[in-house]
Amino acid sequence: MKHFFSNKAVYLLLLPAVMLCSFSLNTDKANFSGDWKLNESKSELGDFANFTATALKTEQKDNAITIARTTPGFNGGDPRTTTVTLTFDGKVTESEGFGGSKRKSTAKWSDDGQTLTISNTVSFERDGQTNEFKSTETWTLTKDGELSVVTQSSSPRGDMTTKARYTK
Repeated sequence: MKHFFSNKAVYLLLLPAVMLCSFSLNTDKANFSGDWKLNESKSELGDFANFTATALKTEQKDNAITIARTTPGFNGGDPRTTTVTLTFDGKVTESEGFGGSKRKSTAKWSDDGQTLTISNTVSFERDGQTNEFKSTETWTLTKDGELSVVTQSSSPRGDMTTKARYTK
């Protein structure tokens, strides 16, 4: 009987330490803050190079991230910058998409805090019909300190994946 209580006592003493370590490991999230420039030589953009952000300016806080994306101008026009702030609580954020469309976005951290997933849905009118363009961006930091953004998208024209690499 004495042996049972001594093991139980050890477990009770270790439990708070184990719990403390598990919570402290999940608080270190990747930090995507900074001014990022597209590295085309390390990117796989396919036919969508003209639609990929050439620069990202991000400011990350504990509960949200603000992302300013600069994309090439349409048909050689001036570059365009759009800014959105996404919260990490799963709430949908509405912003302006291309051509005056509405974009709905959410941001979610992976369990280990090293990957940020941004889900977007853009609804737009074309030829009298409402169409939807959905995309999921997976943000990670590479071992060499670059930002990797892998985007999987789906539209009436099909599915595609792009891989963009950004440097500070």
